[in-house]
Amino acid sequence: MKTPKRIEPLVEDGLVDEVLRPLMSGKEATVYLVRCGEHIRCAKVYKDVAVRSFKKAAQYQEGRKVRNSRRQRAMEKGSRFGRDEQEKVWQTAEADALYKLRDAGVRVPEAFGCFDGVLLMELITDGAGEVAPRLNDILIPVERAVEDHTTMMHYVLRMLCVGLIHGDLSEFNVLQAEDGPVIIDLPQVVNAAGNNNAPTMLARDVGNMTRYYSQYAPELAETRYAEELWSLFEAGDLHPDMKLTGKFKRNESLADVSSVLQQIEEAFKEEMDKRERMKGDESQVEQEPDPYPY
Repeated sequence: MKTPKRIEPLVEDGLVDEVLRPLMSGKEATVYLVRCGEHIRCAKVYKDVAVRSFKKAAQYQEGRKVRNSRRQRAMEKGSRFGRDEQEKVWQTAEADALYKLRDAGVRVPEAFGCFDGVLLMELITDGAGEVAPRLNDILIPVERAVEDHTTMMHYVLRMLCVGLIHGDLSEFNVLQAEDGPVIIDLPQVVNAAGNNNAPTMLARDVGNMTRYYSQYAPELAETRYAEELWSLFEAGDLHPDMKLTGKFKRNESLADVSSVLQQIEEAFKEEMDKRERMKGDESQVEQEPDPYPY
């Protein structure tokens, strides 16, 4: 097939020998099957921001930082330069996440570099050596559902241990490889500590995966991994090899309302006394004669 314009520089630099065919097209990118020497890999070409349809991108980018302070200020101000820099951060976020998660023991495609908006990465295959299907496109055995759900919760745990939340995790963004589930599509990855939406996104990610696997194993619907994970994260008690229980008991003890009201009343009285003292000082200054009337 004809080489897409965005991949041409990779061909010229010898990183890609041949574009074989389109693999899939999504809301933020088009993925092509490419040959790199003896290896078949994926080239993910990110769509331009003007045509990309990923909703609420700013919500996911909250908390992302760059080392260059000038670039960071420009991104925060939303200038033209800042928007260009924000787009570069969006395009490289997935590669950065893949490197970090692979080191953390999360099963994701191996990244081979991001070149001007083109991510070169491992092709995930099934037991027959064919392109691995998405979970949404297959049926899995009941006994496999419980095992894979446990695996996915452990991957979410390890992601959170390195401060990341997928943000768009579902059966559409997980491939079923020969060795189990593989998480894909991470350009919108969320900074767990720096994004106010992090708890909600974690709950949605976990909820999506639990709903998918619970259609095979209904007992999974009763698990509460999201609450357990976030509680451990907030307490600083997460460990990549810890065993999760899927159980969580909310603290429902009654607050000491009278004590809280008393503290509010004391703070209010203190503020009123402070204001009265300030008024008295101002009045005294006004009444004192001017030592230099002329």
